[in-house]
Amino acid sequence: MKRIKVAAGVLNQTPLDWDRNKRNILSAIDTAINQQVQILCLPELCITGYGCEDAFQSMAVQSLALEVLEEIVPHVQGLIVSLGLPLWHAGRLHNVACLAANQQVLGFVGKQNLAGDGLHYEPRWFKPWPENVQASTTLAGREYPLGDLMFDCSGIRIGFEICEDAWVGNRPGRKLAQQGVDIILNPSASHFAFGKNQVRRGFVLEGSRSLNVSYIYANLLGNEAGRAIYDGDAMIASDGQMLVTGPRFSCREAHLSSAVVDVDQTRMSREQSDSYSAEKVDDPTSCVSFAFDFAEATDQSSEAGELPAWETSSAIKEEEFTRAVALGLLDYLRKSKSHGFVVSLSGGADSATVAVLVAMMVRLTCQEIGVAGLAEKLAHLPEA
Repeated sequence: MKRIKVAAGVLNQTPLDWDRNKRNILSAIDTAINQQVQILCLPELCITGYGCEDAFQSMAVQSLALEVLEEIVPHVQGLIVSLGLPLWHAGRLHNVACLAANQQVLGFVGKQNLAGDGLHYEPRWFKPWPENVQASTTLAGREYPLGDLMFDCSGIRIGFEICEDAWVGNRPGRKLAQQGVDIILNPSASHFAFGKNQVRRGFVLEGSRSLNVSYIYANLLGNEAGRAIYDGDAMIASDGQMLVTGPRFSCREAHLSSAVVDVDQTRMSREQSDSYSAEKVDDPTSCVSFAFDFAEATDQSSEAGELPAWETSSAIKEEEFTRAVALGLLDYLRKSKSHGFVVSLSGGADSATVAVLVAMMVRLTCQEIGVAGLAEKLAHLPEA
């Protein structure tokens, strides 16, 4: 058996807060190394933050993102990790995932399907990467592969579906499966909406079953930029079985959910599937090869554990609303460095609801990280 320990890392990032974002990424990488994780998936655009809006079109932002990437890569040792950032290439800006391992950049995969509905405006800033197209890009004087790629790390094949890529009918994972990919990483920035995590759960679970792969999904967390709240969904499924789901609406800066996947098992299931037809990869530019020493994982434990009771409550909608708004208020308070909330108490339902939600912000945060943890998050407040 070929057993590999993998993890989905959720991060509470802030657009253009370079130091905070880098610190959270390095914290997740250090935790993964300490837990002997070998493949780590981090959220979409985690280096810059997802909600940069028109600032994405600034050349300074694009240059800084690459500088931060160069600062992070030396910390990646004994680990394969995905890192999201914007990348300028041939007169176009692309939303890409960089795969790095053992202090090296392996290559960049471009997002093929951009989210342009609801509160998403990705086509305003990015261009979709065309299917079956490979190129190269230069970083610090060295050329790296870019495009519609998969990675062969000592025989373990890794591919990407970046957020929206998994929501479309002709998802890239179908082609990746035909090319013998073993593990699909999905770095995402999918905003919270009622019941949305069940939809995500469906495409992660069904994707792992129908594609006969191990699937790692990692979402953003928190009130990232004031416009949207992310629930920090994390899921790892393999061959149609959900191995772990992470805690949602956490007030932590970073959290890992890990599991051990059996590559031989998914390969056997694929070979036994009547619908599987192998596609030979004739173009060597579409497959990036890299030598990586995978240790046989024996630890079956996960960092996430069982789902909390509220996730299966009959009042799930009310639970989601309360926890999403409480987390949103906490992040807005600390990221804007506000000194508190003003509530006009009229005796009506609106003002009472606001007062209760602020109280729940304090209660839920203290339940998870304690009073000292809350005080640390609100360290900008003047002492009473």
